[in-house]
Amino acid sequence: MTLLVRDSMHLNSADNVAVALRALKAGETVDGTPLLTDVPMGHKFAVRPVPKGSPVVKYGQVMATATADIATGEHVHVQNCAMAEEHSTESEQRGQMHAKPERTSFEGFLRPDGRAGTRNYIGILASVNCSSTVCGAIAAEANRLLKPKYPGVDGFAPIVHDQGCGMAGSGEGFDTLVRTLKGYRDHPNFAGVLIVGLGCEVNQLTLYKRDDWTRERFQTFNIQEVGGSASAVRRAVELLEPIAEAANRDVRETLPVSLLTLGMQCGGSDGFSGISANPALGVASDMLVAAGGTSILSETPEIFGAEHLLIARADPETGAKIAGMIDWWRAYAARNGASLDNNPSPGNKRGGLTTILEKSLGAVAKGGLSPLSGAYAYAERIDRPGFVYMDSPGYDPVAATGQVASGANIIAFTTGRGSCFGAKPAPSVKLASNGALFRSMPEDMDINCGTILEEGASLEEVGRQIYDFLLDTASGRKTLSEEFGYGDNEFVPWKIGAVL
Repeated sequence: MTLLVRDSMHLNSADNVAVALRALKAGETVDGTPLLTDVPMGHKFAVRPVPKGSPVVKYGQVMATATADIATGEHVHVQNCAMAEEHSTESEQRGQMHAKPERTSFEGFLRPDGRAGTRNYIGILASVNCSSTVCGAIAAEANRLLKPKYPGVDGFAPIVHDQGCGMAGSGEGFDTLVRTLKGYRDHPNFAGVLIVGLGCEVNQLTLYKRDDWTRERFQTFNIQEVGGSASAVRRAVELLEPIAEAANRDVRETLPVSLLTLGMQCGGSDGFSGISANPALGVASDMLVAAGGTSILSETPEIFGAEHLLIARADPETGAKIAGMIDWWRAYAARNGASLDNNPSPGNKRGGLTTILEKSLGAVAKGGLSPLSGAYAYAERIDRPGFVYMDSPGYDPVAATGQVASGANIIAFTTGRGSCFGAKPAPSVKLASNGALFRSMPEDMDINCGTILEEGASLEEVGRQIYDFLLDTASGRKTLSEEFGYGDNEFVPWKIGAVL
């Protein structure tokens, strides 16, 4: 049974809208405001008149422009407001560190390079689309034949994709693919790796040799060299047995939280995401950073309109990198005949989000309050601790793939609509923004952040709950996404440039 402690939330004294915490009816008086129209749960209503052409303000920031006169108590959404030509650009908020949490260790796998694994998978990487089906068959056969013999191995994870040939062998698109695959090849959640090519592709196996891996941990071959597809599966199982035997000897040990790197994602957002799940995850991120760990925020099209909030927390060099990323995305969208306000999606809008500015203001809340210590290209190796930014599209699988390639060994994914997701080899924790979603999809949602809305739980309370759950997950607790088997199909490298 739920207990709504209030009917709406007015988030900032500067806001001219409030958010409905339940479905509201015309004629009701809600927190002192008589309603003129019905207001769906998660949607906004005006708390004072908003003349046509005036800014609509939420979180104390411009999120839209009124396209008609909006009366007090009227539903505020796409029917009477739209993307603002100008958005807020100033922030008085500077980065501030959270107090160091009491819990500062987890149980993980220490790798020879000093990084930590939260899982003990063996990766089956395809260098090219032509070997993807075979890699899937290899993983299935290895999970059938070898996993029962080596219970210390979490599984054989196929990392397959649709690139690697039909593309230029140099340039931004090719470099991005190679960087992403190398990030997975070297990922600490892999105890060993097999890379399989076809043989004639642009993305040749010679690019991925590693002299510092022993042969019992790393192997490669081309399908054309072993007799074909069925022979490739048989050959792979032979090569994987000694890798599995070595990986099976790996054991968890107590490690510092400083070896954790958290990738933060949001998808299927709603009007509550920026009020509950995202800022609660921001608290957990701040706790992780205070303990010496690293957290990664991404999805550049979904910080558009809120980038100034990040730049204000960064040093000049990092701030300039963020601004440059926004400029690149403006130009990229323009030359492809698109607009950054093509987002939010229809599902986002049904959940109460009106413009990309509103979505972005809620999305950056995942980053908490910590100083921004660095900005990185897509799939670039993160080389410093703290709260950092990695450039990526807003498409969740592409963004998460880049974060994992950059070194994320655990993912936290907030949702208000019910996105289902996994990100092998990194476990993915799902955070529901509202209690209705948590109760309707209990098979997929790990944590209910809706207690902030329904029971008056504080962001700090729920943030601590998320932090503890992340450390438990890093120590081996399976998430619901892992229990179901998500993660074999969510490796989606960013595809940039021409397909030739």
